[in-house]
Amino acid sequence: MKPTGRKRQASQTEVDPDEGSKRTRSKATEEANHYKRRTRSSDQSTSSAPANKTSSPQAPPSSKKKIVKKGIARPVKKSAKSSITTLSPRNAKPAAEKDPRHTSAFSEVAILNGANHDHDEASNEDDEEDSPDRPSYWLMKAEPDSRIEKGKDVKFSIDDLKRAVEPEAWDGVRNAAARNNMRSMLKGDMAFFYRSNCKIPGIVGTMEIVREHSVDESAFDKEHPYYDEKSTRDRPKWCVVHVEYRRKFDDIVTLKELQRYARPGGVLENMQTLKMSRLSVSKVSKKEWDFIHTLTITDLDGAQTP
Repeated sequence: MKPTGRKRQASQTEVDPDEGSKRTRSKATEEANHYKRRTRSSDQSTSSAPANKTSSPQAPPSSKKKIVKKGIARPVKKSAKSSITTLSPRNAKPAAEKDPRHTSAFSEVAILNGANHDHDEASNEDDEEDSPDRPSYWLMKAEPDSRIEKGKDVKFSIDDLKRAVEPEAWDGVRNAAARNNMRSMLKGDMAFFYRSNCKIPGIVGTMEIVREHSVDESAFDKEHPYYDEKSTRDRPKWCVVHVEYRRKFDDIVTLKELQRYARPGGVLENMQTLKMSRLSVSKVSKKEWDFIHTLTITDLDGAQTP
């Protein structure tokens, strides 16, 4: 028997390949559109909500989008020009103006006009003080009146120095600062002879250093008034210099007169012996040396003082 027409139609519908492929494409398209809508809604919710530090890690960014803490941002391409920072004229700092005094031309003009006159004078004074060709100046104290120590008279006056036939050893110094000053003395240096421990102390003349420092032998002599048991020949502590008489002033330059010029702003304001009265050997500047000589007129030998 042959099948009827209804059955033949049903069988033809089931096996029709064109109709089956149409239904399959339609269903796939609907599923794709549904997936796109879900993806778009998910992206919108992510962009509207702020990022939370405690939220679960997000999916890695795609090649077109870059996820940052505060939402979605597109990647920015940096060019070579973007790395160079430029300032607008409003924000730009003006170039520092160069002080014309720093230029060589100004310095030459300033020197020609005497702008550095005071500085040059001060420098010249310092050069005179430190010049190795010039002598240094000192003040050395001795006692002109008799005083007995351990059975010996320790007096020594400028007249005693004048009568000496040989250079006199200036011994008995037992102060470290005074000793260090003596160690600094050079042959040819000049010194004031200052009489101390008397009724009228002051400067009475000048002498010259003719032999530089050597060991003070009196420190080893137990009978000497200035014996020092801590000074040994292996390690001597004290020294002497040898001096010669040069001049005796007509009038003594008294301590009171020196102190008169040692007031603030005075010529002798910084004189070491006036600041350290117990120091038996002290430094004297060239300025102080010259000024003290102006306080005397002539010496007893008849020579005019410088």
